[in-house]
Amino acid sequence: MRQSKIIYWSSGIVSICGIIFEVLFGALGSYILGDGVKQYTLTISLFLTGMGIGASLSERFMKNLIITFVWIEFGVAIIGGFSSFTMFGITAFAPAGTDAFYLYFITLLVGGLTGVELPILIRKANEIGVTLNKSTARVLFSDYAGGLIGGLLFVFLFRPYFGMVKTAFLVGCINLIVALIVLWLFRKEIRRFAVHAVFGLCIGVLLFLGLFFGEEMAFRFEQKLYKDPIIHMEDSSYQKITLTQDQADVRLYLDGALQFSSIDEYRYHEVLVHPTMAYAQNPENVLILGGGDGVAAKEILKYEEVKNITLVDLDPAVVELANSNRHLLEVNEGALQSEKVHVENRDAFQFLEESSEWFDVIIVDLPDPNNESLNKLYTTEFYSLMRNHLAPGGAAMIQATSPVFATEVYWTISETVAATGLFIENLHVDVPSFGNWGFVMASREAIDLDELEISVPTKFITTGMVPSLTAFGKDEDQENLNIELKPNSLIDPHLIQIYEKAWENY
Repeated sequence: MRQSKIIYWSSGIVSICGIIFEVLFGALGSYILGDGVKQYTLTISLFLTGMGIGASLSERFMKNLIITFVWIEFGVAIIGGFSSFTMFGITAFAPAGTDAFYLYFITLLVGGLTGVELPILIRKANEIGVTLNKSTARVLFSDYAGGLIGGLLFVFLFRPYFGMVKTAFLVGCINLIVALIVLWLFRKEIRRFAVHAVFGLCIGVLLFLGLFFGEEMAFRFEQKLYKDPIIHMEDSSYQKITLTQDQADVRLYLDGALQFSSIDEYRYHEVLVHPTMAYAQNPENVLILGGGDGVAAKEILKYEEVKNITLVDLDPAVVELANSNRHLLEVNEGALQSEKVHVENRDAFQFLEESSEWFDVIIVDLPDPNNESLNKLYTTEFYSLMRNHLAPGGAAMIQATSPVFATEVYWTISETVAATGLFIENLHVDVPSFGNWGFVMASREAIDLDELEISVPTKFITTGMVPSLTAFGKDEDQENLNIELKPNSLIDPHLIQIYEKAWENY
């Protein structure tokens, strides 16, 4: 009876470890390779395929079941434990494309080892006297229940508190502990028990070294991914937040994507903010969607007539960093601490669905549409909601990626905004840290940029230059695309594929 309970507990625990590795590989792919939906889909599919292959191969293991299980756990512990650490190393030093191949190979391999576990445990439970029906049902119950627990642990404990490197080592240690406990409890039926135990302890030493020193070494690997030295890094509940600094140049990255450089952010944010603020008839109530770094709010606060700024950013960690990190405070000038600014940590789509407010100016400063969750913020449905909250006489400005590097993406976003019935104007500006960057200005009325006047202090933009921002070169103009553009929507989210194709060489 005692041995059968060990079998069931082991199946539950290794299942928890398996699901954590599965979602961990998806998170690694999302962070390093981009497009979270694609990476999670591939890693989950490969992991399950590996489990199927492993289950099929388990037919070859009919004898020495315990020692076979123990060595499978040894394999999962060492391979899975070092997976994140080696992934960062390969990304930093190996040729392009190697990191993706390695991640998919490791996913398939760990999935295969996981697939061998359950059939062996079922056979062992049956061997020690439990009927096949009961052994199968109970082991599978432990496995499925463990899967739920593993998913919850990863989301609410491991990822936010330990990060991806330590999580892998911790879960590897759990696999190893299970193996050593089973090895000890079944030691009477195992030949050369001491030899197996010594191997397990050696693996344990490696995992513990990785647990205490691996993150620091992986940090050095990750530093290779960024141009400048990293001065702050954290994993929030939503993304990896990174700050780098090289002399006066402070840069903010979210999941590896550059958000701004302190030496030229004013070129981006002044074009994002001032044409709309100058154009709106009475810019008292302003909505910022995104912009948790506080830099857009800084530009808006230059207007004395502004009475209220509502800033909606999903990730409270970004806002907290903007309010506490001295480097960001120097850039945003403490804008988010103004009594005029009210921050809501919510999904922008959900906010627009539930809010009943009208806004004189809406600034949409959201990350690029490189995954499904961000794509919904670049759809006709989202821009229709935005339109419904835009007051008559008001104006909106939407960051819309680069018309040079992602020409079709830019004009598809423009077409999507126009499909809501709003009048639009297309603008772009050169930002040295980004390159040429595009914006879509929108209003309920036809836009005449010759009528606006920028009256607040700026470093770059002037009243006279605004009309020139609407001139596009031949290689970035919609007329030279020779394709039929169609609005992006929740039903037809084709913008993601266009975006991936456009940026694959950059």
